[in-house]
Amino acid sequence: MTSLHYDSYTEARAHLKDLLDAAARGQTATLRRDTARAVVIDAERLRDFLTTVTPSRAEVVPEDGGWSVFIPGLPVGADGPTFDAAIDEMVDALRDYAEDWQERLLDAPNHRENWGLVLLISLSDDDELRRWLTGQASLPSFLGCSNRS
Repeated sequence: MTSLHYDSYTEARAHLKDLLDAAARGQTATLRRDTARAVVIDAERLRDFLTTVTPSRAEVVPEDGGWSVFIPGLPVGADGPTFDAAIDEMVDALRDYAEDWQERLLDAPNHRENWGLVLLISLSDDDELRRWLTGQASLPSFLGCSNRS
């Protein structure tokens, strides 16, 4: 499998279909803009990969007749009267965190390394995030399996 590279975004724009087709096939597809190099990758492949390299580490604990969910090292937590309600609240809290990260936290020293998590959140639907939080995600499609049920 050969890689595809364009030395300018003008050249890449003229070959956008080829660039997107290469990414969909899993080929390395890159372009250069000034001194920066960017990669184009299929969103599902990236999300699947991120689920394998970004374990949720979510901790769920019973608390005051309900449940609390938190991820150590992140300023994100949620509570609910049931386990499922707490997980649903955590999905919402993660979405809020991803939005805050995009708007103002991406350059904060204690948050900038969370870009992979933010990508995972942004590329996942609510059910995928629930499965990720609870450790129920199946093997990703790039390993020959499907995450879709």
